Amino acid sequence: MPPVSVTIITRNEAAHIAAALKSVAWADERIVVDSGSTDATIDIARAHGARVETRPWEGYAAQKNFAASIASHDWIFSLDADERVGEALADEVRQVLDGESPARGYRVPRVTHYLGKWIRSTDWWPDWQLRLYDRRSGHWTRVHVHESVRINGQIRHLRGELLHYPYTGVADHLDTIDRYTTIAAAELYGHGRRASFARIAVHPALAFARNYILRGGFRQGTPGLIVSLLNSYYVLLKFAKLWELQGTHSDQASSRDDQSLGARAS
Repeated sequence: MPPVSVTIITRNEAAHIAAALKSVAWADERIVVDSGSTDATIDIARAHGARVETRPWEGYAAQKNFAASIASHDWIFSLDADERVGEALADEVRQVLDGESPARGYRVPRVTHYLGKWIRSTDWWPDWQLRLYDRRSGHWTRVHVHESVRINGQIRHLRGELLHYPYTGVADHLDTIDRYTTIAAAELYGHGRRASFARIAVHPALAFARNYILRGGFRQGTPGLIVSLLNSYYVLLKFAKLWELQGTHSDQASSRDDQSLGARAS
């Protein structure tokens, strides 16, 4: 089997980093690239045998590309600090890399633990993530709010689950929604998308129906209902912020036009 380097980027992940590193103890190398943690992240990572490098924050894709570039091995498993590699996934990684003609990259299904339950429904499942790849054939790039790996070559899918612990509770979830919808609205505006009454009124309702009915959120009781509602709220907030953003730019444009007219008149 070709050797594997696991890369993790961090900032103030003391609550997660130990468990993340323990879940990839099978790897030939574990690298943590930290961007200014003020908690015990670095000390904990070193205590668990990781190689730690520090680097100023330049964005998710840039940090992950740097982590891959300093790895000792070409096969990279990129892990977030709030994720864990389950035993079944670890075994499967070893099997596919030990076989003949492995693909250039592998997507894994990520399952989220939320409100005491593994969410295997709604838009959260299966949350396919390309995490195992040959760095000679792939690199990280930003796509919309999130970053992803672009692969030049064949991509296959694994069955073993990547375990995800993203939120400490509903309040933490809402904070994340607030941050990500601000970024998403700005990106939509930059790509020429505009919000309308219809989009704000209809799209959140459609998102709820998709999550709760079509993708089975109703099967997971109250947690499934909450995830469906908050996924719908994400859509509402994204378009509301886009509407607000386009109004702000319109007011600024009108103000510049008024100033220009006033200057010519004088």
